Amino acid sequence: MNLSLPTEGLEKYKSGSQRARVSTEPWGEANLYCPACDSPKINSLPTGTHAVDFSCPTCASRYQLKSSASKFGNRVIDGAYAAMHRAITADQTPNMFFLHYKLPQLTVESVLLIPRFAFSLSCVEKRPPLSSTAVRAGYVGCYFVLDRIPPDARIPIVQNARPVSSSQVRKAYNKIRALESIKVEKRGWTLDVLSAVRSLGRTEFDLPEIYALENSLKKLHPDNHHIQPKIRQQLQVLRDLGLLKFLGDGSYRLI
Repeated sequence: MNLSLPTEGLEKYKSGSQRARVSTEPWGEANLYCPACDSPKINSLPTGTHAVDFSCPTCASRYQLKSSASKFGNRVIDGAYAAMHRAITADQTPNMFFLHYKLPQLTVESVLLIPRFAFSLSCVEKRPPLSSTAVRAGYVGCYFVLDRIPPDARIPIVQNARPVSSSQVRKAYNKIRALESIKVEKRGWTLDVLSAVRSLGRTEFDLPEIYALENSLKKLHPDNHHIQPKIRQQLQVLRDLGLLKFLGDGSYRLI
């Protein structure tokens, strides 16, 4: 994997950020591969294709590339909230690559993959509507809140300017791929409980520890008034998916 962004044809662009934005998609086509199958490449889609930049020629998995000269924080700006809400509820979210590049060197520092089945309504936050004097008055955008996505689903492709092996990436992707089998209307709860479990920072835990996070789950699901039974249900789902092992007597171990 070549971590230098291509510079051909960039002489007509003045700023480093403009040059980088124009060159990240050609870099992606030349260097990125499909984590969902064994395809060594993904293909750029025609300019103007809505919300998708690449497609896998083998399995047709779709990918969107977001790039920034600054490190991605916990909140990443996306497009219209209503459009993202529709995409998630219709299970049409693409896989996302988050690429951080370095200026003025035009080199890739990190690439993070979030599989499409790891996005839920819980990780999308509305931005304030644009003012009445704005060109797009009333427009409501959104953020991706990355710490609401389980760490299992934040898969590094490039980390600290070093590529991660494709076999390791695909292993991480396939480890959580069983989440894809859950119906989209139920998947959000599974992802949120997995995030809560991961937030404990331990391999083994018991029910009282996860019950202590009831209020944070209630904020994400304010219409649900039976949080603890829902937690128990989702722990069983995670066990059946092979992500948890039940040890007995209300104790669990992450696999």
